[in-house]
Amino acid sequence: MRITKQVIAAVVASTLTFGLASCSTTGDTADVNYVSVNGTEPQRGLIPGDTNENGGGRVVDMLYSGLVYFDEAGVAQNDLAESIDQESDTTYKVTLREGIKFSDGSAITANDFVASWNFVVANGLLNTSFFSPIKGYADGVESLDGLEVLDDRTFTIELEQPDSEFTQRIGYYGFAPMPASARDDIDAFGENPVSSGPYKLEQWDHNAELKVVVNEHYDGPRMAQNDGLKYVFYAQNDAAYSDLLAGNLDVLDLIPPSAYTTYEDELSGRSINQPAASYLELSIRMESPNFEGEQGGLRRQAISMAINREEIAQEIFNGTYTPALDFTVPVLEGWRDDLEGNDVLLFQPDKARELWEEAEKIEPFEGELQISYNADVPNREWVDAVANSISNELGISAIGNPFPDFKSFRDTYRTTGLDGAYRTAWFADYPSIGNFLGPNYTTGVASNDSKYENPEFDQLIKDAAAAPTKEDTFKAYEQAQEMLLRDLPAIPLWYPNVVGGYSEAVDNVSVNWKAIPVYWAITKQ
Repeated sequence: MRITKQVIAAVVASTLTFGLASCSTTGDTADVNYVSVNGTEPQRGLIPGDTNENGGGRVVDMLYSGLVYFDEAGVAQNDLAESIDQESDTTYKVTLREGIKFSDGSAITANDFVASWNFVVANGLLNTSFFSPIKGYADGVESLDGLEVLDDRTFTIELEQPDSEFTQRIGYYGFAPMPASARDDIDAFGENPVSSGPYKLEQWDHNAELKVVVNEHYDGPRMAQNDGLKYVFYAQNDAAYSDLLAGNLDVLDLIPPSAYTTYEDELSGRSINQPAASYLELSIRMESPNFEGEQGGLRRQAISMAINREEIAQEIFNGTYTPALDFTVPVLEGWRDDLEGNDVLLFQPDKARELWEEAEKIEPFEGELQISYNADVPNREWVDAVANSISNELGISAIGNPFPDFKSFRDTYRTTGLDGAYRTAWFADYPSIGNFLGPNYTTGVASNDSKYENPEFDQLIKDAAAAPTKEDTFKAYEQAQEMLLRDLPAIPLWYPNVVGGYSEAVDNVSVNWKAIPVYWAITKQ
C-alpha cells in the first residue's frame, strides 16, 4: 500500500479540517471511550477489494477479517478460517470457523467469500490483480473457474500454477468477505459497510474524523480490548503532535520532523522508533514530459544520483530513515544490499551531471521539475531538501508542489496524472518482498503509478511465485529488481522507521511488522 520534509518551526496550535458530510450506523456515541489515533481521509469507500491506500487501509483492516491475519511479527494466523489444507500443488480446501457472523448478525458463509472475490474481479475494483493466481482469472471475468463452494463452511481454491506465496497473499484485507447487500449497491455499502472484523463503523465525518466501535458479533483472535477507535484527520502533522502532548490524542505513528530531536524526552518512555515493512520513493510516469524515451531514462538516473539521501536522512529525520538500496525493505526475508545496478541509488553528483548532459544532447529539458506531495503528513521538509539537492547538483529548478491532503493528491495522480515527480510509498500488504514488486510494477495493475510496462519483468514475477524453492523465488525477484534499477520507473529514497508515541491514557501500544499500530490490542483507562 502507498506514503510521505527543510526543518520547520515550533509546534503550532491544533487544527482540524472539518468535513461537510457524515454517516452513522447508530445514534449517540458520547459514552464511548474511544482510543483516538491519527489518520487520513480514505480515498474511496470502505470496501476491502477497492481500498489500496494507507488512510483507508488502516480503517478497512479493523472493519474486516479474512481467512487469516498477520500477527504483530507478520506471521499468518487463522482468523475466519478454521483450516486451509493444501490438497495438491495448486488446490486448497478452506473450512470456515463455525458460527462466524457479519456485524449485522447474518452468517458468514463460503459463498460470501467466493461471491465477494468474483465481484471484485468482475467489476475491476482496485485490488483485482491480487486474485490473478486463481484459475480462470482475466480482466472483468464474471466468475473465477478455480473457486467452488462445497457447503456453507467449505470452499476450494484452484490456482493456475503453483504459487508459493498464495497462503500469505490471502492475509491481505482485499480477500475479506462482504455480504450480499454489498453487491446490490457497492457505493452505498462503502459509505456504511457491514463488517466482518473486530470493529464496525459508527460515524464518518468526511475530512474530519471516523469512528468505529466494537463489533459484538466478532469472536476471532483480534477481539477488541477497547471500546472503539476515533481516527482524526489532521491538516498538519505538527497539530497532531501538539494534541498528543496535551493528552488530546492517544496514539500518533507519525512524529513530525520538527520534534525528532525532542520527542523521546517529551514523551518520557512512551515513544516508538522501529524498522518496518515500508519504503518511500519518487514516482515519475514513463510518458511524463521530459522523461520519455532514452533521455527520460538518463534523467531518472541523474536525478537519483543527485539526491544526497544520507545527508537528508541525518539532518531531517535524525537518522530514523535509512537510504534505500532497492525497491523492497530490509526487514523481509530475501532482501539483499548488493543487487547489480543499485549504485544508481548512491549520491554521485559528478556522474549525475554527466548523465543529465547526455540527456540534454538528445532533447533539452523544458520548464521546472515539480515534486508533488500531500501536506497533511510530514512531507514538506524532505521534499524541499530533495528538490534543493537536485537543483544544486543538476543546475535546474526543482520545487515542491503541495496538495492540501492525501485524498486530493492521490485522486489527481491516479486520474489526470501529474507531470514531473511525485511522492509515493508502500506499506506491505503481506510479508513478502514480492508484494513490493508485483503490485507496483506489473503491467496494468492499480498501484503501478509510473505506468511501467515490461513483459520480462512481468514474467519474472510469475516465475518467482511458481518457483520450487525459496532460493529460486528470491533469484527471480533479484533479476526483476535489476530491471527496475536499470529502468527506474520510481526512484527509491529511504526505508522509514516508524517514529511515534502515545499518551498516558493508553497502554499496550505497539506497532506491527508493517508500520501500523496494533489498534485492537490498545487499552484505555
